[in-house]
Amino acid sequence: MPASYAYLGPEGTFTEVALRTLPETATRQLIPYVSVQSALDAVRTGEAEAAFVPIENSVEGGITTTLDELVAGAPLMIYREVLLSITFALLVRPGTALSDIKSVSAHPAAQPQVRNWLKANLPDAVWESAASNADAARLVQEGRYDAAFAGEFAAARYGLTALETGIHDAENAQTRFVLVGRPARPAAPTGADKTSVVLWQRDDHPGGLRDLLGEFATRGINLMVLQSRPTGAGIGNYCFCIDAEGHISDRRVADALMSLKRICRDVRFLGSYPRADATAADVPAPLPGTSDAAFTTAADWVARCQDGRF
Repeated sequence: MPASYAYLGPEGTFTEVALRTLPETATRQLIPYVSVQSALDAVRTGEAEAAFVPIENSVEGGITTTLDELVAGAPLMIYREVLLSITFALLVRPGTALSDIKSVSAHPAAQPQVRNWLKANLPDAVWESAASNADAARLVQEGRYDAAFAGEFAAARYGLTALETGIHDAENAQTRFVLVGRPARPAAPTGADKTSVVLWQRDDHPGGLRDLLGEFATRGINLMVLQSRPTGAGIGNYCFCIDAEGHISDRRVADALMSLKRICRDVRFLGSYPRADATAADVPAPLPGTSDAAFTTAADWVARCQDGRF
């Protein structure tokens, strides 16, 4: 049997379409799972080599189910990411007219991306959430709901008709997907990478978040994502999910992570991996001494001092 990749199913999801853009899928068995949790658990138990799941969209932000699964449980690591442009089709059973639609279904992350279209075209339709957009299409096929927001490509798979296409409230909407596996040595830096971590404060105090962010700022590291997630330990208890430009092998990124490990109650490394947009990190000109070379030179100087060679 070939190595397998788990993904958020069933067949016909945007997740599957994004996953199939990876060249290595030609030699992997692709197995749909009913939820993000079950796909990631398949990796933790060894049923799958890796899992491919959505983590962020440009309209609503982070996919909280994925973030929470990466924050808790046995550690996992992001290997790579894929960006996919998203537009929806309204899928119905053949013969259904717009006036016949009383209920619509899709993944919860889809609702903010079609909210205005719904208000303008189906103001009285009842929204029902599904485990995925393709699962919503399956439920329409079974007669549970009248229509589903999903990719137009899912229509043929579920014997449905695309009543409307090109549905989106925001132009150029994108969803970011990540390939997640068990912890391993990160891939070599490409020069256009990002590093993901989760931070837990040692205690709650004024300026606590500023202290954490300052470790990045003083080293000229740009943050791409900053999201708080509840820890489950009570109201006001949060951890912080961060995507930063750069790779853990970059001296300035490694230096920041070492400092955060000293001052945080805990730090979870989620991986260093190539950016899907292939954009190289740009160290701000107003911050001298924040290049990787500057950190390497400073570290070498300390080593010479320790050896008496200054």
